[in-house]
Amino acid sequence: MLLESTHASIDNLSRAEKITASYVSRVLRLAYLSPTIVEAILDGKYPAHLTLKDLMEPFPLEWDRQVAHFFVAEPAHPASTQQ
Repeated sequence: MLLESTHASIDNLSRAEKITASYVSRVLRLAYLSPTIVEAILDGKYPAHLTLKDLMEPFPLEWDRQVAHFFVAEPAHPASTQQ
């Protein structure tokens, strides 16, 4: 809609679609995801800890920094104290 010039701004698009401008901005940001990340998600090969909520937060625009940001190892869990 923005690319087709149906709506001239994020505000116009959000009003037309009855969603917040903030949500439109967060979703549009996904268009800047690294192809490596997009392919990993489509192939089901993304880290188990990665969620849509993570992707909706601000992230670096540089693709190599995105991969480092999203594909870091899952935090280690404390060692079990079982005896």
